[in-house]
Amino acid sequence: MFQLSDAAPLTDDLQQLRRALHRDPEVGLHLPDTQRTVLAALARLGLEISTGRSLSSVTAVLRGGRPGPAVLLRADMDALPVQEAADLPYASRRPGVMHACGHDLHVSAVVGAARLLAGRREDLAGDVVFMFQPGEEGHGGAQLMIDEGVLDAAGSRVVAAYALHVLANTLPAGTVATRPGTILAASDGFDVTVIGRGGHGSSPHTALDPVPVVCEMVTALQTMVTRGVDAFDPAVITVGSLHAGRARNVIPETATFQATVRTVSERARAQVRAAVLRTLRGIADAHGVRVEIDYRDGYPVTVNDADETAFATGVAAELLGPGRTLLAPQPISGSEDFSFVLQQVPGAFLGIGACPPGRDPAAAPMNHSPNAAYDDSVLPAAAALLADLAAGRLAACADDAEHAGNAGDAGNAAGASDPGGASDARSAHAGTADSRTTDSPTADSPTTDSRTADTGSADTGAEALR
Repeated sequence: MFQLSDAAPLTDDLQQLRRALHRDPEVGLHLPDTQRTVLAALARLGLEISTGRSLSSVTAVLRGGRPGPAVLLRADMDALPVQEAADLPYASRRPGVMHACGHDLHVSAVVGAARLLAGRREDLAGDVVFMFQPGEEGHGGAQLMIDEGVLDAAGSRVVAAYALHVLANTLPAGTVATRPGTILAASDGFDVTVIGRGGHGSSPHTALDPVPVVCEMVTALQTMVTRGVDAFDPAVITVGSLHAGRARNVIPETATFQATVRTVSERARAQVRAAVLRTLRGIADAHGVRVEIDYRDGYPVTVNDADETAFATGVAAELLGPGRTLLAPQPISGSEDFSFVLQQVPGAFLGIGACPPGRDPAAAPMNHSPNAAYDDSVLPAAAALLADLAAGRLAACADDAEHAGNAGDAGNAAGASDPGGASDARSAHAGTADSRTTDSPTADSPTTDSRTADTGSADTGAEALR
């Protein structure tokens, strides 16, 4: 439905919006300045707009010109507590806060998609929900928006959801990558406090030293992962913080450490959690010390629906041209709270390269780095892709409804001419019909077949992601 040329006139506006957001980043669930900027950008598009109660979210609904279901496009809005090191004319004006993960581009791309879709609302057979979300960076903003009804904002549950994430490295600018199934890891974490008995460093036999205990725990966790977790269903445990004592000749009373856990299946997630608790408690018992473990579940595995991924890669390949849509060979160990959305509705999470000119995608600073930089010339392509995903999914649903109606009319006609035969035929094929409904609830196979003709080039290009 959309071409790259449709989005080209938006380039200046989208870049200005992105740079305004970049100058004034905000962290967490409450982003009042960002919310005001988004509301102003959407003001003249004729959308039904609501804001969050427990967070400064924005939900906007575009009503199509014809009846139909609703689809969702998501943009996360929050920044990170990072001091920007890149020398940009629009660098962050707020000390210690930076859009280091590119969420300023996500907001601008979805605003661009809203503008494109609003210009063709009469052609849409259904509605589009735009989800502008705070608190992706560890605050669970997506779940809060779900709790406040974003998935039903159009009046019925959305039938599909899509999110596009910029990458500061890995991919050339304007290249899209995704994969069916697991695309991002689950992210959990735990804090450990070992409680011993303090004493003089010259007489450790009179104390219960927690320091060697935590050292043993850290190394045992790595052994546990390599010896106890399936290499083809992997896990990562990284201890990022460890503290004990303040003087070299004093045995401290306590020692603490913090760790993050990444897994790519719910099975491994549960297995690692149980193994961590068992390992740490066993070591503490062996040394006669106490251990307190605060294990916190974070974001679940992000799982792309296979049919929606096939549809999305087809749309991207047709829009962007040969060689610019890749199938990722493996999941990424980062995590995302868009996973909560994909637990509720089918959809796809895609990445788009935004590595600036002059930087090598293989060596450029990655997302979250204080030196991360993003090429906002990709914004028109990102906006067109998101708009095309929404419009294409609604069109596919309309086609499916029409085909179902035609099939019903044909069946009724056959039944009128031969009532007994039609009844027998329906009975004979009832099991097959039920199976199709169960296996493909979105019934999007006609669109998937026609829009994935270029996935051969996607498979070939996947080597670039290894």
